[in-house]
Amino acid sequence: MYRVSDVMTKQVVYLPAETPLDEAARVMKESDIGDVVVTDGATLAGMLTDRDIVVRAVAERADPGSTTIGSIVTREVVMIEQHCTAGEAAALMRERNIRRVLVCDNDRKLVGIVSLGDLAMQLDPNSALSDISEAAPNM
Repeated sequence: MYRVSDVMTKQVVYLPAETPLDEAARVMKESDIGDVVVTDGATLAGMLTDRDIVVRAVAERADPGSTTIGSIVTREVVMIEQHCTAGEAAALMRERNIRRVLVCDNDRKLVGIVSLGDLAMQLDPNSALSDISEAAPNM
């Protein structure tokens, strides 16, 4: 039985809320990731995905150089404990209709991110989603 800690992405990239969208997109491209954790000082402000940038900014014709990630970030974050099972993570994603969950340790410290693609690659390596996720890591 796989635990969340077995399948999660341990590389978490943090960006301050005042970061412009174009810079966040560049960081995602260079790091080959589809999400960043947004901070407001020392506080977790939320999570931003590549899809958020497209749907909440590009589609609304927001200026990527002057629009900050803090203005479009998803503030309601969902967390799961790293020792939970991959099945529990999948059920949580299904229940909340989300594709990524922040992973914490026993002290609620952020230790990773688990995505639907991460789960697919472990739970059903022959699935179409697994094939897509393998071709585009962490998306």
